[in-house]
Amino acid sequence: MTEAAFTPRVFSGIQPSGGLTLGNYLGAIKRFVEMQESGMETIYCMVDLHAITVWQDPEKLAHATRELCAGFIASGLDPEKSILFNQSQVAEHAQLAWIFNCVARMGWMQRMTQFKDKAGKNAQNASLGLFAYPALMAADILIYHATHVPVGEDQKQHLELTRDIAIKFNHDYKVDFFPITEPVIEGAATRVMSLRDGSKKMSKSDPSDASRINMTDDADAIAKKIRKAKTDPEALPSEAKGLDDRPEARNLVNIYAALSDTTVENVLRDVGGKQFSEFKPMLSELAVEKLAPISGEMARLMQDPAEIDAILHRGSDRARAIAAPILQRTYDIVGMVR
Repeated sequence: MTEAAFTPRVFSGIQPSGGLTLGNYLGAIKRFVEMQESGMETIYCMVDLHAITVWQDPEKLAHATRELCAGFIASGLDPEKSILFNQSQVAEHAQLAWIFNCVARMGWMQRMTQFKDKAGKNAQNASLGLFAYPALMAADILIYHATHVPVGEDQKQHLELTRDIAIKFNHDYKVDFFPITEPVIEGAATRVMSLRDGSKKMSKSDPSDASRINMTDDADAIAKKIRKAKTDPEALPSEAKGLDDRPEARNLVNIYAALSDTTVENVLRDVGGKQFSEFKPMLSELAVEKLAPISGEMARLMQDPAEIDAILHRGSDRARAIAAPILQRTYDIVGMVR
């Protein structure tokens, strides 16, 4: 099999480890929807096995998994057009991850900056899963022979590891079995920053709720958070280079550009010279227009968790139909008797 023979296929996933934020929507889900309409097969996953690399309350994890599925659907992902499922229902992910644990090298894992960031100074007490999860991420992608993965900048290193694992597996076993997956990193707001500190990523783990827009926020909450977002006293520039060294201004302009499907340059042509007292109401109106319907639909979907579970179950059946033959062929290549 040559690389050209791989069917174009998109895979990506989000951890159900807390509420969805505007960062998740603009950095990932909005692009998931765009790729759904691209003509490629699209597979999107609630990666609950990744979530438990750090402690999760079981009831909250189940709720967050359903809420993430609701967020996917409310944002425009169609369970008939895309495959939507939660990772733990497709055992092939974990089975292929073990093969990849034996392909990946310790040195590769030790270079992963996200492990260093999440484990901090207490790395010896971090779970083995947190250390090894880039191999599971590689399995998530390659169990479907995915050719394209939309990810944020912070996951680019893990995509490079996925490519390294595929290359080493193919080389070691003298096959051309796994594709060399391409990361898809694009858009004005692939990395949305905190509304309280433009140097930090918008995060659901930030203790300040004012630092983020949650996808469950209603119109009033969205408007209030944008109104109180940190800015500087200068007027907005007319060119993008004028945002250099102005992280909060850059963040708000990026968000506006992403929500309006345009470029930062186009936004600044329209708003250059305006003060934030003028720009923030414009951003607030746009954000409410785009996001409030999503939060309303999420709330409606969450009233029927049994239907969400049924969607996830149907999606996992469709996912396994792709994953199972790829795992079995992998086992054959490795020499497993079955």
